[in-house]
Amino acid sequence: MNWGFLEGLLSGVNKYSTAFGRIWLAIIFIFRLLVFLVACEKVWGDEQKDFDCNTRQPGCQNVCYDHYYPVAYTRLWALQLIFVTCPSLLVTLHVSYRDDRERKHRQKHGEDCPPLYDDTGKKRGGLWWTYFLSLMFKISVDVVFIFLLFYIYEATFFPPVVKCREDPCPNVVDCYIARPTEKKIFTIFMVVTSFVCILLSLCEIIYLCGKRFWESCRGGTTSCGTGNAFTMIRTPLNGTHSSPYTPASSLAFSSGNINILDYSVNQSIKYHVVVTVWP
Repeated sequence: MNWGFLEGLLSGVNKYSTAFGRIWLAIIFIFRLLVFLVACEKVWGDEQKDFDCNTRQPGCQNVCYDHYYPVAYTRLWALQLIFVTCPSLLVTLHVSYRDDRERKHRQKHGEDCPPLYDDTGKKRGGLWWTYFLSLMFKISVDVVFIFLLFYIYEATFFPPVVKCREDPCPNVVDCYIARPTEKKIFTIFMVVTSFVCILLSLCEIIYLCGKRFWESCRGGTTSCGTGNAFTMIRTPLNGTHSSPYTPASSLAFSSGNINILDYSVNQSIKYHVVVTVWP
């Protein structure tokens, strides 16, 4: 495993996350990924080899194992960790796309040109929706895998002895699981951490929507919108002078309409004022 690449990846995800997202990332990395790599792999080991039945009937033990454990716990958790972390990487890729677009914009129009974004990592526009949808996807993944865990294994959580009646077993066969109590503890731990991650993602969604609503309410009462860049150039009609123009009082704009308020110019020179606005 390339730990340098993993560190850079986690730093990027952590940089563009909220406080809830950083806690979620810590739980994923420490309480789920490390526990899975360090403990669960050793606890489970060769599960089929340790599954023992009190019969010598050929094929009976294999059929019983497949009936009770159609998918190994460790493989199910590995898939869950992969799917639940991928959406966070999409946010990092979206920010990288914004950075690249900003760089090309400056190369084309010069370093002094107005930026396309006030902050490429700020959750506005498409990035806000990418982040929001990533949270919804993470919640869906955890919910689906918890459901699969209970559906596939019928919430048995590793009883010491299971009764098998599958063919070609001659009768009811008793099968024994290795380290059932230890496996039950780790299973409950992983399920609880999944529920905690779901709760954190829900809190983050509420936080994002509440913050967006609050900013929209505040934006409706202010005279200057956010997220727009503008330049003003004054040029006399004779074309002999050009300089940046600043209104004497204020510039107000709302819903794409611009009003220049309370400005004064030298009456001996007539100016042409050009206003350009970027969304």
